Amino acid sequence: MRQLTSLDAQFLAIETPRTTGHVSGLAVLDPSTAPRGTLEIDDLCRLVGERLPLLPPMRWKLVQVPLGLDHPYWIEDEDFDLDFHLRELALPPGADDAKLAEQVARLVARPLDRSRPLWEIYLIHGLPRGRVAMLTKIHHAIVDGVSGAEILSALLDVTPEGRDVPPAAPPTHERRPSDLSLLGRAIANIPLQPLRALRAAPATLPYLSALPGVGAVPGMGLLSNIASRVVPGADRDVLEFSSAPVPVTPFSGSVSGHRRFAFGHLSLHTVKTIKDDFGFTVNDVVVALCTGAVRRWLIDHDALPHDPLVAMVPVSVRTPEQFGTFGNRVSVMTVPIPTNEPDPRKRLERTHDVLLAAKDRHRALPANLLTDATRFIPPAVAALAARTTLSVLAGSRAPVNLVISNVPGARVPVYCAGARLEAHYPVSVIADGIGLNITVMSYLDRLDFGLVADRETIPDLWSMMDGLREELEALTPAAVATPRFAKDPAPRRNEAPPRSAGASRRESPRADRS
Repeated sequence: MRQLTSLDAQFLAIETPRTTGHVSGLAVLDPSTAPRGTLEIDDLCRLVGERLPLLPPMRWKLVQVPLGLDHPYWIEDEDFDLDFHLRELALPPGADDAKLAEQVARLVARPLDRSRPLWEIYLIHGLPRGRVAMLTKIHHAIVDGVSGAEILSALLDVTPEGRDVPPAAPPTHERRPSDLSLLGRAIANIPLQPLRALRAAPATLPYLSALPGVGAVPGMGLLSNIASRVVPGADRDVLEFSSAPVPVTPFSGSVSGHRRFAFGHLSLHTVKTIKDDFGFTVNDVVVALCTGAVRRWLIDHDALPHDPLVAMVPVSVRTPEQFGTFGNRVSVMTVPIPTNEPDPRKRLERTHDVLLAAKDRHRALPANLLTDATRFIPPAVAALAARTTLSVLAGSRAPVNLVISNVPGARVPVYCAGARLEAHYPVSVIADGIGLNITVMSYLDRLDFGLVADRETIPDLWSMMDGLREELEALTPAAVATPRFAKDPAPRRNEAPPRSAGASRRESPRADRS
């Protein structure tokens, strides 16, 4: 058995009927390169079955501790059924990207079955030009961004012919422990829980206020402030960053159980040209593009705050020795993105500056801060604490407005069961108070964007994808010299129009309307 860490368990604890804890990805595949020129569910079953020796978490299922006295365990599923996890469906004839996105939004809104290993794969037929899609769902309690990419890479090959995989070892048939045995373990661990928290305290308590949302919990800010003064070596400069209130936006409240998804791609070559012109990084340009697109959407809906929005940017802290161990090795940066800057060029420069400052602060924080901070929550109340905190933040003011994540992908063509991967769009999570997620994955010479929002809060999510394209155009060398913008796109099928007659206004990039 493998016990979940306190951070892994938190991704289970946050789940409610309105919030799911799994992450997903939408792969678009060209089956013409496959041996038979098609990709069917039998091909996918055969591939996943062959690769199971490389994917230990795909066989793990949860074992809960009675009364929730300790964190759950992973155990080999003695009744593992591959057919349960692999599913097939088809879009209606003539379906376009909007129909595909609508189907994906429905699928990702459904929780995973906790009595089984926490993953599913859907093969989706009926895409234009004979393409097929593969939607993967896997719980965040098992993987973070890096370990999720490891699982995906086990299903992909650099040639259509595939590769040789060692034969699967005989199943271990790990016996499920009795409830009495689990209860005994939990009782034995109870005295150790305060000791673990005390060991983590010197490197954690002084920096608690650097974690999003901690300041909203009564007493935590004061505790962190006191610890930063009494613990030797605490870096006060790291803690004294701006704590201005996070602005309120249309996507700052509670989320429903329904999702909306939009996707698209931009040229990585163009982004690299821009970053070379400015001497910045690809991530600087990506975050600036997202900032500009969100600004455009807020202006269109007469909802642009005067102050900058605040974004959560996940950061991997996985060491080389931890590759292949799965689970979560992640931290976060909190970044005030310059949505109040009307000029695209200046917005990119300010984005570079705030990201640089955020990276400097993050480097000074303990690498395991997020993991160690969750150790202070007793397992018996972890689920209640997580849900209560999200509810409080959604009802008052969330610690951030949105999530922006940039994940590196393959730089060479890859294949799934012989079908060439054309694109891979991330489909991430939202929660109360944080109702917008923009995640980007690079592949070959493109950046694949996946945007997720609450279905009711942002009914015109595709317009934000259009805004990303317009932002890239505005930052190309010619556009910087002579700014120009495309006309307002017509509302896409299955989308609601703007909410007010004045909602489709576009601003000149040099006219400050903030």
